[in-house]
This record gives sequence, C-alpha cells and structure tokens, in this order.
Amino acid sequence: MTPTIPADQPLQFVLHQFIFPFSLDRHSRDQVKHQMMKDGFHPFYLQNLSLEDAFYGEDFRVSHHNLERYYLPFTNRILFPRRDEDEGLRRFSKSMSLPCRMDTESGSIRFTIHSVDVILCPFDIGFITLRTELDRQDLHYTQALEFAGRFRVLQNLKDQQKRTLLTVDEGDAYQEVEDLIFHKLVPGMMPYMDKTELKESYFEKLPFFVDERMFVHSLYAFDQEQEITDIDLYRGSRIDGTDEEGCPYISASNSDYISRYCRKHAYDRWAPHTYYLTEETSFVCLTNQEHQAAAAIGSHMCGEYYYAILLNLFYKIVLLKLSTRYSHVQLEKNQDEIEELIRAITLFSAKYYFLEVVSQSQGKDIFLQVKDHLGSDHLFKEVKETLSDLYTYQEDFTSKRSSYLLQILTIYTVISGIYGMNQVIEDLKGDIDWSKVQEYSSFEYIALGVTLTGIVVSFGLGMHTIYRLYRGWRKRKELKKL
Repeated sequence: MTPTIPADQPLQFVLHQFIFPFSLDRHSRDQVKHQMMKDGFHPFYLQNLSLEDAFYGEDFRVSHHNLERYYLPFTNRILFPRRDEDEGLRRFSKSMSLPCRMDTESGSIRFTIHSVDVILCPFDIGFITLRTELDRQDLHYTQALEFAGRFRVLQNLKDQQKRTLLTVDEGDAYQEVEDLIFHKLVPGMMPYMDKTELKESYFEKLPFFVDERMFVHSLYAFDQEQEITDIDLYRGSRIDGTDEEGCPYISASNSDYISRYCRKHAYDRWAPHTYYLTEETSFVCLTNQEHQAAAAIGSHMCGEYYYAILLNLFYKIVLLKLSTRYSHVQLEKNQDEIEELIRAITLFSAKYYFLEVVSQSQGKDIFLQVKDHLGSDHLFKEVKETLSDLYTYQEDFTSKRSSYLLQILTIYTVISGIYGMNQVIEDLKGDIDWSKVQEYSSFEYIALGVTLTGIVVSFGLGMHTIYRLYRGWRKRKELKKL
C-alpha cells in the first residue's frame, strides 16, 4: 500500500542543532583554546548560571542544576569539567542571533543562527554545533525538513540540481555551508583541523568522519490540533523534504515498512503527543503539545539530550579512529604504534566509555536508544577484540625479542667461557700497545672480537633501554592530557 503524504502541516516553531565532528591536529588543543577566546567564544562552565539563557533563543533556557542531576557524577566529570585543565569535553560557545536567509530554486527560508559551539574532546576530536531556529511566520513541516536536508550538507557534491545560496544579515552570501562556517562563524578553526586523511581523497576539502553531512538534532513543534502520523515520524527521521518539483517527498513507498521503521526507531513513551526518533545521522523530536510545554521540550533538546548526542557521537568517533589506526598498523614494523594503540584503547575503556550514564529512567531509555542506533556497542566490542589481538601479538613479539637477545647473550657467554677474555685483557690495561695485536693467534683474535663487540652490544642495549623508558614516560604524560 502506497503512503499518502498529508497536507503540509503548520508548525509553532522549529529548532535545529547541526553537529559537525572533525579531527583536531595533534598537539594543537591549547592553540585552539586561545584562538576561540580571540574569536569571541566563551568557555562553558556549569557553575556559571548566567549562561543558562545565553545561547538558545528567547523561549528556551537550559537549567544547569537539572543538567547536573540528569547525569551520574562520573559522567559529569567528563561532560562538564570544572576548570580548563580538567579532562573531558571542553566547550566554547558564542551567542550570535544572526538573521540569515536560504534561497533555493523554489523559494526562500528565513532563519536565525542563535549560537555556535566548539567542543574540544580527548583523542584529538572536536565538534562544531550550529543552533538555528526558523522564522515562525508561515512555517510548515515540509519547508522545515527541506531546510534541514540542505543545511546539513557541507559540500554539495552529489545533488547538483539543488543549489543553495545562504545570505547572512542581508550581506555576505555563501554557496556552501562549509564556507559559512569557516569564513563567518568559526573563522579561526580551519588551520587546526587535521587533514591527513585528505591525501587519499579526490574532491573533499574537509576531514569528514562519515560523509559530507552534519548530524541533525531537531525539534518540530506542530500545532495542537495536528495529528502526528507514522508518515510524519518517518519523514522527520529521514529528513525527507521536497522532490525535484518542489512537492512534499517521502523516501519510502511501503506503508508497512514505514510502520516497522517507526516501531524500531521511535521512543513513544509520551505518544500520541510527543515522539523521539533516532537514526544514524539524526535525533528528532516531534510534538503537538501547547506552546509552553513544547518550549520546555526545546530546552531539554538544547540541554540534556544535546549532551547525550555529543557523548554518543564522541564514543562512535573515537572507536572509529581506534579501528582505523589498527588497520593502518604494520605489525612487523610499528611496535611503538602498537604499544601506543594499546594504551589508547585501555584509557578509553577505563576512563570514558561508561555503561551507565544517565540517572533518570526516561533519559536512560533515550540514551540507550541513541547508543544502539549509532552502533557504539558493536564498535566497542570490535575494539576490545582488537585489544586482545594486540596483546597476543605483543606477547609473541616480546617473547621472540627476548629469545633473540638471550641467544646473543648465550653466544657471548659460551665463547667467553671457552676462550676466556683473560687472553687479551692484560693487553687492554693502561696505555694499549696495539703492536701486540699483530702477534695474536687466531683464538686471541676471537677473544678480542668478543670483548670489543660485547662492550658495544652492552652499551647499545643500555642506551636502547633508556630511550624506550623515556618514550614510555612521554607517552604516559601525553595520555594524561586526554
């Protein structure tokens, strides 16, 4: 049975938070902090209550007290570090209230960029979050979905038929969202992004983790009299806006499939008035509650649920990075990289990857749903198996290296015991008379060679041990900063 898209429904308001994860250039974290302060960003501290209504728009306020109670104490330590030097997700925010316009082939969409976040995370990962709200005048569902579907595309490489022009405050115009971000909103970030992976790409200009699209975190507040159907839920989760003719679009033609999809992806504890849907690239809330209740949901979307998404994206991306590093390790040549990877996996498992994060039951359900659809548990299981393989290889490698070293030392010991270094040791005391070497027998030459090479080998092994101890100390010091 083919689904019928209902007439375009009016909305009270629409909030979008677009999240772009990127790879930070190694050892540039401190420079990025200074750059953010220079660009007008403010460090976010939970104890600073003046920030509760600074970044989210007129009707929305994030309670810092509720944020702290929502998460467990050991999670708060990672999500909301008290001081700049503390470990965890270091957030910098900038309020903008920037009026903008998106021009498409079918019309214009006005919106406001309320604020921008830059979050610096352990393991050289960062996030840029753009908070937007559509103009509430004559606002409809398909229009909101089309805006989200276009704005999340950083580089429009695939759909050449859909061209978008972004105009900021009736001034600067940008054809790509990435230009708006890195030329207008976060102009100082580009030099600190790690572009190592771009060497293997043909067209990409940014270090994308998945593709050239941002994660979408959205709230669609319908009018109270509007019924929310499975088609609305599916379109919101899949971000289905308009087709090539500008008509409402849905990316499925089977009503049974849409129903199954909604049962799998929707959290319907507060149905039929409020639904939360999770996809690999989106987290969406649809509600038809009255304005005040819908605004309260918007505050939760900007607060508790926003950090739930950030933490789960952090989990997924770190696990992807660790898996990628493992695939690049050449086992016979990069023993130091293997040891570093073992330390990184162990640190992430012990310090950051929590099985229990949220203290409240509904928050726990939503967090686990997001975690399941982003695939973090599956990735974590693979990384733990990787760790086991690395330990096995390291044990074999260490055993072989110890065996080779023991063979070398045994050879020297046996030869020294057979011939005795005292055959030549007297000639090496005081001022050495090298003319006596010409009178040596073949056995004395062997003893001399054993003596000199033994000294060189012992010195080399000693220096190598000191060097490895120093490298290990440096690696442990670097990992403490994560």
